[in-house]
Amino acid sequence: MTMRITLLILTAITTARAVADAANPPVAVDPARPNIVWIVVDDMSANFSCYGETLIQTPYVDQLAREGTRFTKAFITAPVCSACRSALITGMYQTTIGAQNHRSGRGKEKIHLPAGVIPIPLLFQQAGYFTCIGDGLLPVASDKRPQRVRLGKTDYNFEWDPQIYDSPDWADRRPGQPFFMQVQLPGGKLRGDSLASIQKLAARARAEFGESTSPDKVTLPPYYPPDPVLRDDWAAYLDSVRITDQHVGKVIDRLRSEQILDQTIVIFMTDHGISHARGKQFLYDEGTHVPLVVRGPGIPHGAVRTDLVEHIDLAALSLAAAGIQIPASMQARNIFAADYSPREAVFAARDRCDETVDRIRSVRTDRWLYIRNGFPNRPLLQPNAYKDNKAIVKQLRLLHDKGELPPMQEALLFSPTRPAEELYEWTTDRYQVHNLAPSTNLPVLTEMRKRLDNWIAATHDLGQQPESEAMFDSDMAVYLARGNPTVEKNIAIMKQWAKEGK
Repeated sequence: MTMRITLLILTAITTARAVADAANPPVAVDPARPNIVWIVVDDMSANFSCYGETLIQTPYVDQLAREGTRFTKAFITAPVCSACRSALITGMYQTTIGAQNHRSGRGKEKIHLPAGVIPIPLLFQQAGYFTCIGDGLLPVASDKRPQRVRLGKTDYNFEWDPQIYDSPDWADRRPGQPFFMQVQLPGGKLRGDSLASIQKLAARARAEFGESTSPDKVTLPPYYPPDPVLRDDWAAYLDSVRITDQHVGKVIDRLRSEQILDQTIVIFMTDHGISHARGKQFLYDEGTHVPLVVRGPGIPHGAVRTDLVEHIDLAALSLAAAGIQIPASMQARNIFAADYSPREAVFAARDRCDETVDRIRSVRTDRWLYIRNGFPNRPLLQPNAYKDNKAIVKQLRLLHDKGELPPMQEALLFSPTRPAEELYEWTTDRYQVHNLAPSTNLPVLTEMRKRLDNWIAATHDLGQQPESEAMFDSDMAVYLARGNPTVEKNIAIMKQWAKEGK
């Protein structure tokens, strides 16, 4: 009943807007230069109905999928916001452009893009497009938030000119001018870190949908214990998916009411998977597998693509759709090109996240996932103020300290060391819990090592060398200025482990 009421309300709003707009039809735009809208969501895996999620309904993303093309094997190249977004906005691997360390270049030491690498919004501007980044919604009478006063989330690790964005919203463009819009949504961040914030989101879901997701119905991945704190958090996370889906519906409704939906390519994706112990910051499916749906002129209707794609491919796809030449050096590929040859493998990298130093690389084919740990003598869950502040990680550490975790969960989450190599048949081992690398002589292990080595060399992976002490200290000064004693303690641990060769 609640969903039906929601649909009736949205239908009424759409009808009202359509009537109002009929008196002022939009100025026609060049069909060869469609608008491009990216909807980019924080901290969210593919927990949508069209991807098989059954506890919640996501009608608006599902509709996008029915009217466009859904990718089932889309993966990001970095499982943390700033590195992922730095790669996305340039169409380049973050390891190639030196933007691989999370929240880097924020202090006195700066990171500059290599010669010839140009942020995508600037390329659109140079082609006459209006560029904008915000939440994709116009203000209504009840809104108390300031409108069009600041840009949406960027989080790039390199130096960039804010002038590459003309505005937070496409409403400010000239009549008929095509636009490139990034709709930035908080997604999984809506549930916050604390038990109080989790409960607050559940209350919001009850107010907006009539009910919240029941923690009792949640099925957690097998490496998490069925603990009430973790269940409550996952249920709140699913409610954040519902809220995100509703926002997507409002953006699509706006495009439709302005009579520009059919002149617009809409791309929906997330910047990485759910923020959880083994998700965000790590290269398992929970951290790297993302939803990707594309709808618009020239995009196959109701199609499902099962080939491997990387999130940076959005850059090439978008430029090509707008008739803008793709830079020859760009590593992204136009996945809708007539001569497109599907990728045989996709790659991902995790490096320093905040104060926590790490280096992990992976290569994935349509059957195998190979992971290489650069610091095998450190635990998976190294000290990290951001993650250790989360109620779910606090609870996991408490259960570990009390010796109440089952053997598999204890081994996967809290072993004091990690294997140097991991190999999973990920299509059958959905949660990557059976590491085949230590006990296999399969030729595939040699093959995957070689694939990764070749990629590291071919893409000039800058993360293979330790971050300079000057850059680390420069970035850490920004963190320390906030007065967080946990970060200060963790920095000391990182430096001590480095001296020990750990």
